[in-house]
Amino acid sequence: MITFQVDDMTCGHCASTITKAVKATDPDARIQIDLAAHRVQVEPVSADADALATALTGAGYTPVRVETAQSRAPAASGGCCCGPRG
Repeated sequence: MITFQVDDMTCGHCASTITKAVKATDPDARIQIDLAAHRVQVEPVSADADALATALTGAGYTPVRVETAQSRAPAASGGCCCGPRG
């Protein structure tokens, strides 16, 4: 899940425009919009964070990527949190 803070997203029309911009870049992406918090979460299928940010910027918004705990989590190492054992 890729999360953007979009402080200039202020209404339903903005949310619709952002949804269209994301879908134009990645038609199969899942989008969750929290208008009150100005957050856009995208579960992409074919686009990366840079492509999505470019699409939002092209639609007239100023997205800022938000690092979430999930996006900072290290990849599973196949063992415990101490890493591989050998």
